[in-house]
Amino acid sequence: MNTKLHAVGDRLGRPLNLLITAGQISDYVGARALCSNLPKLEWLLGDRGYDADWFREALEDKGIKACIPGRKQRKRPIKYDKRRNRIEIMFIRLKAWRRVTTRYDRSSVVFLSPIALAALVSSWL
Repeated sequence: MNTKLHAVGDRLGRPLNLLITAGQISDYVGARALCSNLPKLEWLLGDRGYDADWFREALEDKGIKACIPGRKQRKRPIKYDKRRNRIEIMFIRLKAWRRVTTRYDRSSVVFLSPIALAALVSSWL
């Protein structure tokens, strides 16, 4: 079983919203699901998989600046800020927990529990 973890974090790299989707589903599905529940943000740091014009426009409509590197297929490269590493650091903290990294759980609901616990302990306590 393959899954993808989508997360929204604050400026300190602490996860606020967590979402799991199937591994074969595009990142756009996770972006669309998380976009409706975004807190008040100034910047959104994202991975290359979230690079879509409709997503950038949705963020602009909410007054959020996107810091997402462009896909390699883009004709014009998109400039982005190097502070994107904060989201990478958040995922590194979560993956420091062996249970999250190795994925022993078969159910995605059960798998989300150790992720939430790792987020709580590593970022909020």
